Amino acid sequence: MTDLSGTTPPGQPPSARLSAAVPSAGPLVSVVMPFWNVAPYLAEAIESVRTQTYSDWELLLIDDGSTDGSTGIAQRFAAQDPVRIRWIEHPGHANLGASASRNVGLRLARGEYFAMLDGDDVWLSHKLSEQIALLDVRPDADVLCGSTEFWYSWTGPGADVQKDHVVRIGVPDGSLLRGPVLLALMLRGAIAVPCTCSVIARREAVLRVGGFEERFRTVFTDQAFYAKLLLDASVLIVDTCWDRYRQHSAGSCIVAERSGVLQEEQLKYLRWLEKYLAADPLRGSADVREALRRAFWRAEHPRLARASRRCRHAMRSLRAAASPKPFRRTPEPLS
Repeated sequence: MTDLSGTTPPGQPPSARLSAAVPSAGPLVSVVMPFWNVAPYLAEAIESVRTQTYSDWELLLIDDGSTDGSTGIAQRFAAQDPVRIRWIEHPGHANLGASASRNVGLRLARGEYFAMLDGDDVWLSHKLSEQIALLDVRPDADVLCGSTEFWYSWTGPGADVQKDHVVRIGVPDGSLLRGPVLLALMLRGAIAVPCTCSVIARREAVLRVGGFEERFRTVFTDQAFYAKLLLDASVLIVDTCWDRYRQHSAGSCIVAERSGVLQEEQLKYLRWLEKYLAADPLRGSADVREALRRAFWRAEHPRLARASRRCRHAMRSLRAAASPKPFRRTPEPLS
């Protein structure tokens, strides 16, 4: 176990705290896995890191106050491979949320690259080897994002197999974009939000923006982090699937939607982003601010937004149906 007391001095900005605590040497890739009560899935997630074809990694298992047996699973793996795997808990075994847990991992990470995997998701075995190879030849890329399989068939044979599908971000494969362009597209809903399990970043770029926003504990942890990162970084988009995002009833977004708090959490994220942009006139662009304005309207008027989307879809279908079809000569019958 790693003792975290004293690693977060009060009164310093997050970026200063993070930068000051990071060692200067270690494995090439630091994998940070926050977990809370995911005992049925945790061993599989850890094994998907251990079976990577790329071996120069460390795995930081950040225990967010689990009470269901997850702690024992993490401790067992750390004992089996103490050189590469560390189990870390918050002081008092507290539950502080995903963002705070990832920041703990970031402070203790030693790698040049920073990768994330939640305790209920899995990586394919060649993820790290292929992503590192791509970043090695693209020093102009701070971040790499891939596609992700939304994984239902983990339940076993049956109808769920038909639900599995790969979600692509929605920009051409191999695109290198400055982050504000991607952020504006995400705010408009024009592209998919990358899953955290698909992202790998240069640790220095993550430190530069101060890591994760700890006010977001369960949902929008990823989007607040991406907003900070994308306003400052260059992003390589690769249309390859290296990971599986497990779909189950205890997933944070599903729980938030079921409990009726997802809309308010989205508005909380948008209000935070508005203040974050306003704090520095150089952040973002006119395109980002306009996209944020529209995102506010959609979040505040979800029914009207859905009706508007349906109307636009219907108009596109009507235009497509009314477009003149190319003339095709009917082939003469064969004699």
